[in-house]
Amino acid sequence: MDYKTFIESKRHTQNQYGFQSTFIPDNLFDFQKYIVEKAVKKGRMGIFLDTGLGKSRISLAIAYNIVLKTNKRVLILTPLAVAFQFLKEAEAIGIDDIEHTKNGKFTKKIILCNYERLHYLNSDDFICVIADESSCIKNFMSKTKTQLISFMRKTPYRFLQTATPSPNDFIELGTSSEAIGELGYMDMLNRFFKNNENTNDSRNKNIGEKYYLKPHAEKSFFEWINSWAIMIKKPSDIGFDDSLYNLPNLIENIHICDSFNDTDENGQIMFMPLEAKRMSEIRYEQKSTEKIRCEKSVELADNKTSVYWCNTNSESALLKKMDKEAIEIIGNQDLDQKEDILKSFSEQEIKRLITKSSITGQGLNWQHCNHSVFFPTFSYEQYYQSLRRFWRFGQKNNVTVDLILSEGQKRVMQALDEKKIKSQTLYDNLIKNINADFNITKEIESAKFIKPMFL
Repeated sequence: MDYKTFIESKRHTQNQYGFQSTFIPDNLFDFQKYIVEKAVKKGRMGIFLDTGLGKSRISLAIAYNIVLKTNKRVLILTPLAVAFQFLKEAEAIGIDDIEHTKNGKFTKKIILCNYERLHYLNSDDFICVIADESSCIKNFMSKTKTQLISFMRKTPYRFLQTATPSPNDFIELGTSSEAIGELGYMDMLNRFFKNNENTNDSRNKNIGEKYYLKPHAEKSFFEWINSWAIMIKKPSDIGFDDSLYNLPNLIENIHICDSFNDTDENGQIMFMPLEAKRMSEIRYEQKSTEKIRCEKSVELADNKTSVYWCNTNSESALLKKMDKEAIEIIGNQDLDQKEDILKSFSEQEIKRLITKSSITGQGLNWQHCNHSVFFPTFSYEQYYQSLRRFWRFGQKNNVTVDLILSEGQKRVMQALDEKKIKSQTLYDNLIKNINADFNITKEIESAKFIKPMFL
């Protein structure tokens, strides 16, 4: 082996993996079959499909194709309490060589494991990793992101699946790219984005964002994403029929609780309610209006199958105290206890659930429920993911979401509306460039190779 070959062998992005699929279940829809074939042929891919489009079955079909080709193990990582849904879907498409591990021990070829239990596993045991609801790695500083990318780095086959790859910030797609071996996060920033710090241009519409997409690079950026990912919200986005994928109506009710604090966060007397703008003011507003917001929530969920989405432990405790029939999920419960509660709600053994988006906001299918109460925050992704537990393909009824906030929290709703527009912009641009070609020139291929003096 010469020195150049040796250096290139150290790059985890050196080869294009993939092969022709041989296992396509008959009960997959036509667009699902297309995605399975495309993903297996590519070998590494971001699969960003909206909720209810069958990501679980697609993941399982991809995994089984790799098992048949290599006779080696495939790992599917899932959020909490989602593995049992995968087991049901596996049975539906005729796959039985699959199991859910909670302690790192396994005997089957396809292994399901929660992200929280990833530390039990060794990456050398798997030829493929499929990360379900992979948006959990979007945070550049998150421990989960670092752990997962390290785990996947030398794995030949890699797939990321989520409904919302980046609803709030385009640059979060860089962590997904890095995980599957495309451009690294910082490489993507340098190529497509500009640092926005220390600017004094008052006309700059990107004030408040650390980086913004270079205007001249926008088309190339979305073409680049589509070179390693596919994103659809409905089958017609890639040329298939939508007739079986019409969502019911979504009814979003905003309830403003009339509550006036006669003092502000610093104890100063106020003569009229003021809109909370700073984070400290918003937190004070949330804390001081907990009781009235929880009372309104319980009133709206009375006699319904519903989920309360709260943000703090004190809100959760208040809701539990006011609604005796509701079951609470909190952070200090062990994983098995949380999974049992979530499974019981999915199987309609629990009527109402109290939880947080950060704990159970991803991956779960709750089409049996068509009502929810939500305490809004600035996170559009948390709202979107929580909402789509119910408002998803397969839901037969109109879905009602009651958003509860105080007079001073109106700025939160304004921010959510703005982020919704930004999410739609991302989606529109991805779809517009869905068939575009984009090639990144690798400098190592074009530069003249100079052998070190010591060789």
